[in-house]
Amino acid sequence: MPRARSLLSTLRGPVLASTVAAVLAMAGPNAGHAAASAAPAASAPETPSQAATPSSAGPKVLRYAFRVAETGFDPAKITDLYSRMITPHMFEGLYTYDQLARPAKMKPLTAAALPESSADFRTWTVKLRPGIRFADDPAFKGRARELTAEDYVYSFKRFADPAVASPAWSEVEELELVGLNEYHEQVRKSGKPFDYDRPIEGLRALDRYTLQLRSKETRPRMMEVFAQGDLYGAVAREVIEAYPGDSMAHPVGTGPFVLKQWRRSSLIVLERNPVYRERFYDQEVDPAPDDAEGQALKARFKGRRLPMIDRVEVGVIEENQPRWLSFLNGEYDFIERTPEDFINQAMPNGKIAPNLEKQGKHAYRTVASDVLFTVFNMEDPVVGGYTPEKIALRRAIGLAIDAGRELRLVRRGQAMLAQSLYMPGTTGYDPDFKSDMSTFDPARAKALLDLYGYVDKDGDGWRDRPDGSPLLLESLTTPEQFQRQIDEIVRKNLDEIGVRIVFKPAKWPENLKSLRAGKYQIWSLATSASKPDGQDSLARMYSGQIGAQNYARFRLPAVDKLYDEASHLPDGPQRLKLFEETKRYAVAYMPYKYRGHRFITDIAQPQLVGYRRPQFWQNWWEYVDIDPDAAAKFKH
Repeated sequence: MPRARSLLSTLRGPVLASTVAAVLAMAGPNAGHAAASAAPAASAPETPSQAATPSSAGPKVLRYAFRVAETGFDPAKITDLYSRMITPHMFEGLYTYDQLARPAKMKPLTAAALPESSADFRTWTVKLRPGIRFADDPAFKGRARELTAEDYVYSFKRFADPAVASPAWSEVEELELVGLNEYHEQVRKSGKPFDYDRPIEGLRALDRYTLQLRSKETRPRMMEVFAQGDLYGAVAREVIEAYPGDSMAHPVGTGPFVLKQWRRSSLIVLERNPVYRERFYDQEVDPAPDDAEGQALKARFKGRRLPMIDRVEVGVIEENQPRWLSFLNGEYDFIERTPEDFINQAMPNGKIAPNLEKQGKHAYRTVASDVLFTVFNMEDPVVGGYTPEKIALRRAIGLAIDAGRELRLVRRGQAMLAQSLYMPGTTGYDPDFKSDMSTFDPARAKALLDLYGYVDKDGDGWRDRPDGSPLLLESLTTPEQFQRQIDEIVRKNLDEIGVRIVFKPAKWPENLKSLRAGKYQIWSLATSASKPDGQDSLARMYSGQIGAQNYARFRLPAVDKLYDEASHLPDGPQRLKLFEETKRYAVAYMPYKYRGHRFITDIAQPQLVGYRRPQFWQNWWEYVDIDPDAAAKFKH
């Protein structure tokens, strides 16, 4: 068993060899490569109709609904996807990704050019484009406020301020900007206020438009971090200080839109930023010759000033049926992530339904860079821990959960089984990798539980813990019907192996708070990639990301070592080899049960033109247009 020997030889720290041997034995013979079963092919997105030049009558309004509520709009305080879908339209990072380029290509946004780096990738220098303005706000006392390098210095320092309690601090911390981590720790221990005027050697404005970042270590992909405008967009110090304790409700950035109305978990309204700089669609690079959709978009919109729409209204409809019916009734211009319940009605045989096509609707189907997973709290006394019996319990639960049934029945085939922590389209993902992540084997699950003492000791028909206490699992969940169907599959799966589970429903933002605080036992959710590199996926098992991306609160020195090595290595075979090794740890210790990667189908009404699903970024509103003439063609 060469893979087991290789894994055993890399383990470090306080893990007994007997425990490791037991863990690897549980991993089974399939924790390696095999020919992956053919996944359903994603159909090519529809090319937007070549409608006439849009009518100029009335404001152009984009309307659609989120399936999950937002939490707020302070980039340093958010981590959830739906808040991050709003913020990059108001805040701008130094860099972004080209809307048309496939694969993803980073390009300047507020920066004047691509960054300059030292040969060892420790020093990065960025020149800003002069003349960029923040949106007007009373905090500026009637003055036009230009973006400067100091604004990025201030914005990045906020992540290090213990009073901000940024969930993304661990990502900035890992960059090891000279002096920043040390000052964060000094403030944390002293309890004194963070001094934003204190110079930090690794985070400096060399002049009004020049930003320099210096790391203690080699960081070949540092600029990928700061290309996430949803988190690392520039904020103005005056605004943050003008609204103490209320920054989530007062977003003011340099982006193309400004917040006009917010009813929490109900309605978010943004309008065109009236002082937004001149920026044009022809800044996009040429799409690949075989990219028909990209070529058509380039030809149609070349030279158009951004943004092309005036207003965006985002509702929140958590239940699938009313969200779908609202779209069909024309209340919304767009449905993001067509509900799986209605996918066969919308996309029979992978093509848009004839009745919808006759109405001028366009479908966009892609394989998402995301993953569905069940997470176990490694600090929980029941499912957490690193001893053989605790690992056996998690592995048994993983083997008992029929992810394939969830994907076939509840998700209507709109996902493929996941084999590892890495997501399609990111570094580390290998379509040929096969592991026990995808295995459904109740017999093996029962055998593992029997072997490690999880048997029915009191004769009530349910398994107990090895010490004789009751074995009862608790999972966070959300109350909508779609999730209840998934929960019912899990309940029946665990009933079959004699394990009880109860589900505790709450709104998604509340569950997220519990997750981040480590006050949970199990939860099933999903995450999406925010950049092309797979390091973020690996961060879910890195101890330095506990309280942030490491939802499981997993700690293993051997994995930390691999994470650190991968952080400093340039892209290439050596780094990919490290990623391969981390996959085997993920299967062996099972802090997460990875279940699937989704196929996403977005559908647009005829009046929404120019849409193309983003890959690793969320700012797309400025690239689309509302064409009322196109809509009029399909009215009866």
